[in-house]
Amino acid sequence: MINTVDGRTSSHQILMLERGALDRWGKGDPRGFLELYAADITYFDPVTAARIDGHQAMVNYYRPWVGKIQIPHYEMLNPHVVVDGTMALLTYNLVNYIRDAHGAESVGSCWNSTTVYQRRGDTWKALHSHWSFTRHPAFQNLTPEASEGLQA
Repeated sequence: MINTVDGRTSSHQILMLERGALDRWGKGDPRGFLELYAADITYFDPVTAARIDGHQAMVNYYRPWVGKIQIPHYEMLNPHVVVDGTMALLTYNLVNYIRDAHGAESVGSCWNSTTVYQRRGDTWKALHSHWSFTRHPAFQNLTPEASEGLQA
């Protein structure tokens, strides 16, 4: 028998878990995300050359950033959670804000985020996380045709 959970409650739980991890990330603490990751997590982002497999590999990947990231605040835009039984898919856009040397705040990095969660016992764990840039400036004028080499 499949263990199903209430979709609304689960959606709220997943959003709270993700926001908690983002709050910690902005203070230079990647452990919020590490605590969400299952032992068999898989991960992609624009910096990785290949998929990262496993929790310890993520610990190693995040290690150089500990204490260095400073995001005074962020906006989680368009969050959407789909729950089906013990699986859930979370997608959202993230806008990070940064401060310059004078304390003026501006938009920093903008991201698309997709995470697949699985309910394990009474806890949601992330099985896969994928981050990509949202309309990265280097690609703003790139057409789909040009991206595939179809432009004459």
